[in-house]
Amino acid sequence: MRWIARSTVAVCAVMLLSPTTPATAANPLDLTSGFYVNPNSAPATWARNNPNDSRSAPIQSSIGSKPIARWFGNDANIGSTVANHAGAADGQDKLPVLVAYNIPNRDACGGHSGGGAGSASAYRTWISGFAAGIGTKPAVVIIEPDALAAYGCLTAAQRTEMAGLLRYATEQFKAKAPNTYAYLDAGNAGWGTPSTIAYRLNEAGVANIRGFSVNVSNYYTTSQSITYAGSVNSFLPAAKPFVVDTSRNANGRNSDPGGWCNPAGAKLGVTAQRGGGADMLLWVKTPGVSDGPCGIAPNTPAGTFNPDLAIRLINGT
Repeated sequence: MRWIARSTVAVCAVMLLSPTTPATAANPLDLTSGFYVNPNSAPATWARNNPNDSRSAPIQSSIGSKPIARWFGNDANIGSTVANHAGAADGQDKLPVLVAYNIPNRDACGGHSGGGAGSASAYRTWISGFAAGIGTKPAVVIIEPDALAAYGCLTAAQRTEMAGLLRYATEQFKAKAPNTYAYLDAGNAGWGTPSTIAYRLNEAGVANIRGFSVNVSNYYTTSQSITYAGSVNSFLPAAKPFVVDTSRNANGRNSDPGGWCNPAGAKLGVTAQRGGGADMLLWVKTPGVSDGPCGIAPNTPAGTFNPDLAIRLINGT
């Protein structure tokens, strides 16, 4: 693995630090040769299992063969699950993108992806294992989509608990995953005011990690998302790098109030790349995976791959 040779100097420097001093993050983009394509993503698996379906070839070509983040929820063996995924990417000298999605009161506003760890202590155990599973392997992690933006749907006690758990998560990645760029999710251009989100990011420990993510699982254009991120940064004590989810944003967000949930007319955005006005443009949401039983997929539960949704994203219909 080339990242091992590239990081030799950094590792030697870390060894000179005291045992309690966390390693300074190396740039995982520089330690790898591109983004990891998961052969077992939902669209790739569907295409492989349905070779005679006319939708199979375009889904594999346009979606299944592209770098897509893998989402991780409640898993008693999260450390080994994450380690296996990050290890598979490392074996190809590629950079995996992972999403930590298991906080208590998850998806408090939308409700379609509700759930998460059963208690604060269970979450601490889970996220600690997640970070340890990555270890020194290069990775990108998006921490808890929707969590900060959904404070308005929580009680005061729940908000306090969530802020503490998010801060704990940032501390775990800082201490245990030195070659990971971690990003706290900061909602999107249509959800929450920049000053409020900046306050919550600061409270949740964004200073401990690389930065924040925007537009996860949403449809706002890259330009709109960059403008929003810039506004958030203007309210932070120090500006932080950010990433944008471009998986479904080529046609932008429609004006329908319910346009966040399987809307018609959405289209695949640019594939994963470095730069583009941000740290990275990424496919965080898996194209073709339903937002919930709503919009143009009223009978498809959240998290379920629907080939018709995938084809409509390919065609922009």
